Amino acid sequence: MFERLIGNAFIKSALRRLIEGGRVPNSMLFTGIDGIGKKQFAIELARAFVCKEPNGVEPCEMCSACKRAGVFNVPKPDDRDAYKRVVISEHLDIGMVMPFGRNILVDAIRHLEAEANFRPFEGRARLFIVDNADRMNDAAANALLKTLEEPAPSTHIVLITSRPDALLPTIMSRCQQLRFSPASEHDIEHYLTEHKGYHQHDARLAAKFALGSIGRAVGLDLNDIKTRRERMFEVLENAVFRGDLAAQLKVSEAIADGKEKDSFEMSLDLLQALINDVWNISVGGDATRLKNPDLEDRLALIAGGSDRSQLAAWNSEIENLRGSLDVNINRRIATDALFTTMTAGNTV
Repeated sequence: MFERLIGNAFIKSALRRLIEGGRVPNSMLFTGIDGIGKKQFAIELARAFVCKEPNGVEPCEMCSACKRAGVFNVPKPDDRDAYKRVVISEHLDIGMVMPFGRNILVDAIRHLEAEANFRPFEGRARLFIVDNADRMNDAAANALLKTLEEPAPSTHIVLITSRPDALLPTIMSRCQQLRFSPASEHDIEHYLTEHKGYHQHDARLAAKFALGSIGRAVGLDLNDIKTRRERMFEVLENAVFRGDLAAQLKVSEAIADGKEKDSFEMSLDLLQALINDVWNISVGGDATRLKNPDLEDRLALIAGGSDRSQLAAWNSEIENLRGSLDVNINRRIATDALFTTMTAGNTV
């Protein structure tokens, strides 16, 4: 049932046991980082309720009910009235409340309350998803409480959020919570190569910066990452061979002037990954563990011109800089200092 979903084996096992025992709670809360697959898990759970030809508790994935279960006609972003209602999938027993902009409309929760009282049309039970449940205001949250307090026996409601602390404590207390863990880099890389047709090098690069999120991995701009990586490679190459401090400071200005902290930290991550790969090559490590396997030949040249103590010192400097970001350090000054330290001894 959950085989095609990535990671969270414990949750897969827990949901199977609940289905097998007929003990699926009427109200559940799926928490975890964005893009990890919480919504897909909820839809797979719904398939278990509506499948026409199940193998035990496992949905067949082939019948018309299984195929219709996860197909939603998502309203246009500016169609406010459409977001005042539960969006019913092509299977009438499965629906979803979606936020309009940054808020879940109270009308949608009231419509959910009405829909939750109907008996199933085709399946054994009905399942409704409240996506980004943390976007309920007080009025919407209080309207939902009434439904959670007196759920219909054949209705299940799954709240999905990456910010459970933003929910009312009274809502959290009425739901059984399942916490989803980030996916491993290996699992993300495998998913991208096997299901999205990524080249292995691109998949490995995307997996590194996905932060455990399949959704984030798929949405990454790899061309932008590769451009940033090439810039960091030039910093490393310059520090080892040319010692052109003026060029280093020019790169420092470019990456530190970015408006977003995330893009700056990505540049640091890329530089550190390159340094670690050079270290791995210099000690004759396992080539399959390289984060930048497509640059192996170029990294090997740098490994031949650097020493391990130097690489270790640079790694420490980057970690120190990263730790200073939480105290609003001036990124330009800090990056200038990092690149100056890296280039010291080879300055021309």
